[in-house]
Amino acid sequence: MQYDTKALNRLKRIEGQLRGVLRMMEEGKDCKEVITQLSAIRSGVDRTIGVIVTGNLVECIRDTEGDDDKMNEVVQEAINLVVKSR
Repeated sequence: MQYDTKALNRLKRIEGQLRGVLRMMEEGKDCKEVITQLSAIRSGVDRTIGVIVTGNLVECIRDTEGDDDKMNEVVQEAINLVVKSR
């Protein structure tokens, strides 16, 4: 699968946020601030999962070429991925 720049940029942003949280912890910042940032990271990861699953689903549906059984299988796999990520 080809990952688009949206997903890659989201992950780079999350990487920066995670580094920031590590720095906050090393500096002994208040736990409320750390938890707030960790919650933002979790939300960012969830949104990134959605972007990746959606892109993959669109790609896979195009490849089913009208085969309803195959398309239902692909959709179910996408649903399973989203559920598993929670």
